Amino acid sequence: MFDMKTINKDKSVFFIGIGGISMSALAHILKNDGYTVSGSDFKESDTAKELIASGIPVTIGHRAENVEDAGLVVYTAAIKDDNPELVRARELGIPAIERAVLLGAMMKNYRYPVAVSGTHGKTTATSMLSHVLCESDLDPTILVGGVLPLIGGNFRDGGKNYFVTEACEYCGSFLKFFPLYSIILNIEEDHLDYFKDINDIIDCFTEFVGKTPEGGAVIANFDDPEVVLATKENPAKTVTYGIQNKSCDYVAENIVFSEKGYPEFDVMEKGEFFAHIKLSVPGLHNVSNSLAVIAVSRLLGVSKGGIEKGLASFNGTNRRFELKGEINGAKIYDDYAHHPTEIKATLAAAKATGAARVRCVFQPHTYTRTYTLKEEFSKSFADCDDLVITDIFAAREPDTGLIHACDLADVIDGAKYIKDFSDIEKYFKETAQEGDIIFTMGAGDVYKIGEEIIKSGK
Repeated sequence: MFDMKTINKDKSVFFIGIGGISMSALAHILKNDGYTVSGSDFKESDTAKELIASGIPVTIGHRAENVEDAGLVVYTAAIKDDNPELVRARELGIPAIERAVLLGAMMKNYRYPVAVSGTHGKTTATSMLSHVLCESDLDPTILVGGVLPLIGGNFRDGGKNYFVTEACEYCGSFLKFFPLYSIILNIEEDHLDYFKDINDIIDCFTEFVGKTPEGGAVIANFDDPEVVLATKENPAKTVTYGIQNKSCDYVAENIVFSEKGYPEFDVMEKGEFFAHIKLSVPGLHNVSNSLAVIAVSRLLGVSKGGIEKGLASFNGTNRRFELKGEINGAKIYDDYAHHPTEIKATLAAAKATGAARVRCVFQPHTYTRTYTLKEEFSKSFADCDDLVITDIFAAREPDTGLIHACDLADVIDGAKYIKDFSDIEKYFKETAQEGDIIFTMGAGDVYKIGEEIIKSGK
């Protein structure tokens, strides 16, 4: 088991792929803790420039000589075994660990480490909790998978008491973490390029739950039957929450929505009224996310006022129902949703705003996900009045010819396939009307379409 005490502070901790959103955050935190840090990335980026400006050397391009003087090498799951820096580190006997191993070891330096897991909603719930802790002046250290305006980026280097991070199940990464409190938002089929099936995913979460230490707790969504299964043999404490399941420790009741689609509701704590909560983000799914945050906040000793203030102040992160601009009276939003359940929740929240039409260009993310969840995708756009599907964003996968975006468009009533971004931009510019909501949706580069549409209208 890796221990932070084994790191030689006189030698560099070298990050392969330091420009990544999580890797760069870890690099900054280590430097602030007195470690020597450097790294490489395959291309120049704003993140690399920020690292260099903060005093962290970054080399563009992966070359064996970059690691010659390193004391530790850190890499992500995306780095292949034939990477020249990783190969050279192993030749020289330099310890080389995955990012998740480092993050897990760093968590041990904090009194109250919190991990936010689940198939979807991690970034939003992590950001909500970050608002609650910051508004309560608890000086948390934060790692979030998106840009959170409150902290001006994707990380905050705070004190050594409270640590909040997303915990992803892909490749079993979160099994290398050591949280005191773990949130499980939901469990569904995803990442089927790694997992065999839903049972394999549940087993992975069950193992994660089993790592909860004595004195810790799992905060579990008991509206989700898979979460119930994963926590049924939890040796530690389980704190439950739900909207439909009224037997939970934390339940939302009397839910109403404003004209903007923002929910407010009463929170019942073990059957007794606890607080009236007003959110500044739309959708029923965010009621569920907030219940998880309330439950863990209570374990952390946050006051009722701090919880109410923190949740009310949260108005989203970048790429989550993010308003980008307008054209011809139509509002253009960007959303990171790339799983059927996320899509359904986002479009339902948009519909609840009373928009004249909810319209969307969707960029599927990875061939494996599009193929294995095609039927689920076909049912997830019911609240969309006009849908354009564009080419699949490959991400980490090669195109094996397994599926094409046209195949997805064919199984969704009324969907149309348009390949080129420029043609999609033209389509929405010509058809945008007052009262429309237009989404660019997906985890790839589909957001560029909305940005170009907005530019053209100025």
